[in-house]
Amino acid sequence: MAVNVETLEKLERRLTLTLPLGMVQTEVQTRLRKLARTVKMDGFRPGKVPMNVVAQRYGYSVHYEVMNDKVGEAFASAANEAKLRVAGQPRITEKENSPEGEMAFDAVFEVYPEVKIGDLASAEVQKIASEVTDAAIDKTLDILRKQRRTFSQRAQDAAAELGDRVMVDFEGKIDGEAFAGGKAEDFQFIVGDGQMLKEFEDATAGMKAGESKTFQLAFPADYHGKDVAGKSADFMVTLKKVEAAHLPEINDALAKSLGIAEATVEGLRADVRKNLEREVKFRLLARNKQAVMDAMVAKAELDLPKASVQAEVNRLMEGARADLKQRGIKDADKTPLPEDIFLPQAERRVRLGLVVAELVRSQNLQAKPDQIKAHIEELAASYEKPADVVRWYYGDSNRLAEVEAIVIENNVTEFVLSKAVVIDKNMSFDELMAQN
Repeated sequence: MAVNVETLEKLERRLTLTLPLGMVQTEVQTRLRKLARTVKMDGFRPGKVPMNVVAQRYGYSVHYEVMNDKVGEAFASAANEAKLRVAGQPRITEKENSPEGEMAFDAVFEVYPEVKIGDLASAEVQKIASEVTDAAIDKTLDILRKQRRTFSQRAQDAAAELGDRVMVDFEGKIDGEAFAGGKAEDFQFIVGDGQMLKEFEDATAGMKAGESKTFQLAFPADYHGKDVAGKSADFMVTLKKVEAAHLPEINDALAKSLGIAEATVEGLRADVRKNLEREVKFRLLARNKQAVMDAMVAKAELDLPKASVQAEVNRLMEGARADLKQRGIKDADKTPLPEDIFLPQAERRVRLGLVVAELVRSQNLQAKPDQIKAHIEELAASYEKPADVVRWYYGDSNRLAEVEAIVIENNVTEFVLSKAVVIDKNMSFDELMAQN
């Protein structure tokens, strides 16, 4: 039987569903009889409750359940017969004038759009390249050494230097008034590590144990403490102890302490290079993938299903509330969040998802099992027991689906780069690592 689909606007459609009233009533009676066999009610033994009592108590809810099920089945069947790709849930309302012996419903819904991707050969994509230099390895080794540094107390008359650990008492006031977080005793920090604001570190450098100093500090406008952001405070600091840092030498002993298989300086540098190259590869993939997606979306023409955009807005809002809750915000679930602030990101995500899906379909860019396996093994290679990590991924369908999505995006990226006008650009290791 042909299904009549009415176009309302762009992606919105309407179709009429009919259900034989007798079929609905028969199904309701069948479910009530099944329920009667197990239902428990005061004054009756299990399975002995009269049908009229069961119908009186549960008839409405069972009828509602049957209607939901049967209308849903009818809609799915009609959409399938009409070869419709439905986006989101339909809005179903019962018609007032139904044919005799039937119940009629209008189902209003959206369909996924036709996606037209323009000529990718005319798209320009900037492709970033970077390499791991000896300087990058040296810098990483310095970080590893700092993580394992020890401290010893300096002489009483020694001035605090960059890299020293100091213990101080301090108190700050704004317009003569103390403020939250502005006072501490026996507070330790390493001069030059950025734990404190630069003005605080500069004031402490050069001081000796037992000395006190007053200085003015201007809090940045974007300072995390909103009560003091953009304000100036007068601080008094007293230096109580200065400790010199001692960094381990770069030698075979350091390599051994880090668990390097080949416990030599050469083995250590090789291991650092391998890890940095892996990190650079993933960062370049992410950076170039973003450039590809931007270029691809710019070449695509499509209408966005409102239902899909709204669903994405809801997901983003849930994520924002979860983030607020994790930060300890009280009543995060009730915090008002305007939907419009999430709308641009939601629209972009929906648009990008539809464009990627179309390119994957039309160009057969689905993830192959060997690609998924290779990606998981590469992710696992940086762990102490790679085999356990591989089993962890394959042991959960959701984790496996996440990897599959990444591989598909990589396939799309490679395809677009093979078609587009690629503008190569070199980026220093430091610049690449500084980017979020």
